[in-house]
Amino acid sequence: MKIIDRLNEDKIHISFEVFPPKTDAGFDKVLDATDKIAALKPSYISVTYGAGGGTSKNTARIASHIKDDLGVLSLAHLTCASSTKAEVRSVIANLRQLGIENILALRGDIPEGMVFPTEDRFRYAWELVEEIKKYGDFCIGAACYPEGHVENEHKADDIRFLKQKVDSGVDFLTTQMFFDNDIHYNFLYRIREAGITVPVLPGIMPITSATQMKRSQELSGTVFPRRFLALLDRFGSYPEAMMQAGIAYATDQIIDLLANGVKNIHIYSMNKPEVAEKIMSNLSEIIRC
Repeated sequence: MKIIDRLNEDKIHISFEVFPPKTDAGFDKVLDATDKIAALKPSYISVTYGAGGGTSKNTARIASHIKDDLGVLSLAHLTCASSTKAEVRSVIANLRQLGIENILALRGDIPEGMVFPTEDRFRYAWELVEEIKKYGDFCIGAACYPEGHVENEHKADDIRFLKQKVDSGVDFLTTQMFFDNDIHYNFLYRIREAGITVPVLPGIMPITSATQMKRSQELSGTVFPRRFLALLDRFGSYPEAMMQAGIAYATDQIIDLLANGVKNIHIYSMNKPEVAEKIMSNLSEIIRC
């Protein structure tokens, strides 16, 4: 089943994300976390490609396990900056052979010290989208950035590039994490005005530690609202309290989104089934509405 068909259903959909282990030694641990998240019956589970594409082989293995063994839709991430065009084509062929119908097409981070762009690599995500379209009937997702991409100085340029990417064959979008829902609502207005009409899933990141917050800010450049910073100041030194507060904050974001008509929400669960379980418990009656 294609994810776009599920997103078009008139009901609430909650999805989660897992990431492959950095080494094969951690594979079983990630698989265990994935199994526990799948038991929550999400609409789908996405599997990241790993830093620099180094864990790409495990992306396909985990996505296949989710689909075939757990009976849950899977979404395999595919990045192109860290791989040659030939390597990308090999991954696409493998995903097709495994029967994985859903791919999240990303440029990905440029590995430190690597010369980029080069002739043997795709430079932009829209080029990757076009390539995927050549090799099979995939449902293709892509990323978008409510606060603007860190490499684009002007938001107008950001939306123009996003429109180009969507027009290349993207079926749905997932946002980068944000912590102020008004940013998301404003972003939706701007992209709809630009003619981007595909479904957009807000990406919610439950921040459960001060270290995670710092890492998230370094990666995304996201702005943390005063309300969230107060939460961190008060509970950041108390791990259990910070986890509870972070889950409550994420839950509050999700409830507000649902109350304002958003039906499809993606949660960056970071291989933490306990976080995913508590959020789903908090929403148990709400998602039935």
